[in-house]
Amino acid sequence: MMRSKNRLAIAVRKPDGEIVVELRPWFSLTDAAILRKPMLRGFPVLLETLVNGIKALNFSAMQAVEEDESGGELTPWHLVMTMIVALGVALGLFVVLPHFLSVGMQWLGLSGDVETLSFNAWDGAFKMLMFVGYIGAISFVPDIRRVFQYHGAEHKVIWAFESGKEVTVAAARSNSRLHPRCGTSFLLFVLAVSILLYTALVPWLLTFYKPEVFLLKHLYIVAVKLLFMIPISCIAYELIRLAGKFSSNVLCRMLCWPGLVLQMMTTKEPDDSQIEVAMAALKCAVSEEGCP
Repeated sequence: MMRSKNRLAIAVRKPDGEIVVELRPWFSLTDAAILRKPMLRGFPVLLETLVNGIKALNFSAMQAVEEDESGGELTPWHLVMTMIVALGVALGLFVVLPHFLSVGMQWLGLSGDVETLSFNAWDGAFKMLMFVGYIGAISFVPDIRRVFQYHGAEHKVIWAFESGKEVTVAAARSNSRLHPRCGTSFLLFVLAVSILLYTALVPWLLTFYKPEVFLLKHLYIVAVKLLFMIPISCIAYELIRLAGKFSSNVLCRMLCWPGLVLQMMTTKEPDDSQIEVAMAALKCAVSEEGCP
């Protein structure tokens, strides 16, 4: 999957070896000028990327099986439900569950109350461990490993294109499979920013309102954390754009480094046939003349 401004190219290798490429408009939630403003665009971009990614995966799945007249792409209703489930699972795993695991640490006497630094330290540690553990676990699934190989192929082809040289399999193969503007890095930025903001803002908010009932207090805090994901994603988006724009700057390289390390897990070395698929998507995204 390759994006070029308002276009999205999806390339899939069918079981018979043929590469099918489809060029479609990029589904956007930022048509309004105000939603393209810095510090406002991050959350809409996150949602539109999720929508386009789900639609691309659905198109890929359709091409991977034998032609079936009864099949079809996801309807808007199915797409909305898929997004709700995906966001619900993500927020449950990486926001709600780490919070209540930290509550468990408090019960064991290993943490203070929710306002303390120790509670938020446990919360951040659980969040990072679950995120890295989840990626590590799914990387053993053969189909997911192939997805990670295609992910690496995309990065290699993008590096070749950005170098200004002719994009060939040989030129792409010599490049790194890691890239500073990767979505994996964005997710890591979201987690890091959330840990910092929760540590600073949750104790501050509790000075204004703090339910006395234990369960109600923690449900209130979890609800606040979920609401904070909107500004957190906006801040993280600006950080990753800044890091990608000034990638030669020492500070920006330091910001990118954890994301690049994580990409060692979310990308794998592709074979030449996978690089060819990534090249087909890039050529179509860059120019309609490059579409088969």
